[in-house]
This record gives sequence, C-alpha cells and structure tokens, in this order.
Amino acid sequence: MGTVVDTPNKEANRSLTAEKKVAVVFVLGGPGSGKGTQCANIVQHYGFTHLSAGDLLRAEIKSGSENGTMIQNMIKEGKIVPSEVTIKLLQRAMQESENDKFLIDGFPRNEENRAAFESVTKIEPEFVLFFDCSEEEMERRLLSRNQGREDDNIETIRKRFKVYVESSMPVIEHYNAREKVRKIDAAKPVEEVFEAVKVVFAPFEKELQKATEVFFKLLPMDYEKDQLYHSLALTATMLVLFK
Repeated sequence: MGTVVDTPNKEANRSLTAEKKVAVVFVLGGPGSGKGTQCANIVQHYGFTHLSAGDLLRAEIKSGSENGTMIQNMIKEGKIVPSEVTIKLLQRAMQESENDKFLIDGFPRNEENRAAFESVTKIEPEFVLFFDCSEEEMERRLLSRNQGREDDNIETIRKRFKVYVESSMPVIEHYNAREKVRKIDAAKPVEEVFEAVKVVFAPFEKELQKATEVFFKLLPMDYEKDQLYHSLALTATMLVLFK
C-alpha cells in the first residue's frame, strides 16, 4: 500500500470519542446516484457537516504540504492512497469542526477502508445511507451532466461502475448484516428521494424540536407577541445546536 507519512496533524492520533461524542453517517452509492445533491439537503435541514474524502485529499494536495505531495505522487503513479492517510484527514476535519454530526461521503470505498476507519477512530457509523440506483440510470445522468469532465465518458463511467460494485458493495453488505443500512431508491426525482431521506433522519429532527422546545420554555410567556423576538430566538437555537 506504500509508505504512510506522518499524520497530517499529530492530534488526530487521539480517538475522537475521547474528546467528544460524534455521530457519523456514511453516504454510499454509485457514481451518478445523487449523493452530493442529497448531502447538501441534509446539511441544510439537519445541521450535519459534510465531509468528502476526495475533497479532503485534493485540498491536502493543493496545500503543498509534504503529505499532499506524497498523495499527488501516488495518484500520478496509479497507486491507491493508503487508508490511514485518508482516515487521518477525515479525523482531523472532524476534530477541528465544532459540530458533532458528520456525513462522510464516498467513504469507505472498500472493506479495508472500513476496518481501518473503525480501528483508527474507534467510531462505528450510526448507519449507512445507501443510494440505490441502476447502472442504466446512473449512466444516463453522468452522460447528460457532462460539462467537460474527463471522467464522464462511457468507457470511464463503466469502469467506475465495475470498481464500485467490486469494492463498495461488500461494505454495504457488511453493514446490512448489522442492520445499519438505510437504502434509498435513488432512481426517483430529487424531491421524492429527499422525502425518503427525511424518514431516515426523523430522529435527528425530533432532537432539534426537543431542544427548541426546551429553549422556548426559558423565554417570557408573551414572546409570541413579538415576531422579531421569536425569529431571533429561533435563530439563536439553531446556532447553539449546530455551531
């Protein structure tokens, strides 16, 4: 798997759970299944922080750090970036965030990723949000969205499908055996897909409502008479919960 360089941040060696309790949801699905769109909806409605392993790797490369140079060289040589490197970037991002709820998009990509993540972070996901979509539909979407992306040609798309099935499906099967997979029919229109997502995230909405009710109990009895005051109070609640 290549040589693993020093941790991007030595503090990331510590277990996240030793510092704060976090909720992690893995978001998996084939290329073109709509993960990015739905992650944006979840962030907006439920206050999660969205972490993309690919984005973190690209940001590390762009930073010009020694670690970023190593990652760039491995990618150029066609090698797989070691799980430990990606996990430590994810771990650092979680530790630096003031949030405690995270969507990890497109990771783990394989069983080795999964086992390494749980071993290093000592975290198991709350559940896996799996966007299930046929290859025909994903292919149609990828080809129709082509905006100059080099990886959106038919040959490359089909190779990506093959890698996804061979690598990621065993991860989904692992968590499915533990009753942690929440499968969403991602072939439907975006709005309908999000309605299904809302059902999965209902417990988080109840948590928000409960916290809001507690907050309002501390307010003066006549707060509803002042709409501006009401709006400010609601905004304050959101900031406290999702800071």
